[in-house]
Amino acid sequence: MISPLALVSPGAKIGQNVTIEPFAVIYDDVEIGDDSWIGPNTTIFTGARLGKGVKVFPGASIAAVPQDLKFDGEYTTCTIGDYTTIRESVTISRGTKDKYTTSVGANCLLMAYVHIAHDCEVGNNCILANAVQLAGHVVIEDNAIIGGTSAIHQFVRVGRHVMVSGGSLVTKDVPPFTKAARSPLSYAGINSVGLRRRGFSNEKINEIQDLYRVVFQSGYNNSQALDYIELNFLPTAERDEVIQFIRTSERGVMRSYGSNGKED
Repeated sequence: MISPLALVSPGAKIGQNVTIEPFAVIYDDVEIGDDSWIGPNTTIFTGARLGKGVKVFPGASIAAVPQDLKFDGEYTTCTIGDYTTIRESVTISRGTKDKYTTSVGANCLLMAYVHIAHDCEVGNNCILANAVQLAGHVVIEDNAIIGGTSAIHQFVRVGRHVMVSGGSLVTKDVPPFTKAARSPLSYAGINSVGLRRRGFSNEKINEIQDLYRVVFQSGYNNSQALDYIELNFLPTAERDEVIQFIRTSERGVMRSYGSNGKED
């Protein structure tokens, strides 16, 4: 299943039933899981760890040296979860001494020309549409969808079940269960369609909507909104997730559309 026109290092660990197409280059210290497909003209560098059933399309580059001037040749890795698809010309850098790895979870779809920089963490079941660009140290949590040509600033965090509109410039954290759109990036409601598709009940969706009415539409700053939620909403996993996300945000969260700009 390995083309004689592919260049595969003898130091690479190749699983069962792996196809490697012509002109793919697989470096030393690479691991590729069972049933994966490595397309033509792909490059998988030292430190790459690919799970089972991964598909890598032509022109993709995985685990290249990070584009970070602080990188000093330290040993780092790049991990791709099971059954993730990496489309044409995607570039994923390996980590630096900050986290020592860049990771993409299972069952993700990275469309053409996506870039994932060093030390990023992309969760499971995420979709990054064409030409999404992640700067270093970005965290994308499970089930997030990032619209095409969006650019995400370094150290930004995007929560679970988020939908970011195409063409967005994301410079602040995006809390879980929300939609983010407009310019500058702002709260555009909760991701009710995505939540229903993933089995959230109407009652739970209404609860999340009520939480974010307080956060983004009450006129409170973030600290006041979280205090109000803790006093007036019964504890649930979703309530606590929203509170924890906003309270621990280091870059601050996106603002409400038409916000008066009040800070905490």
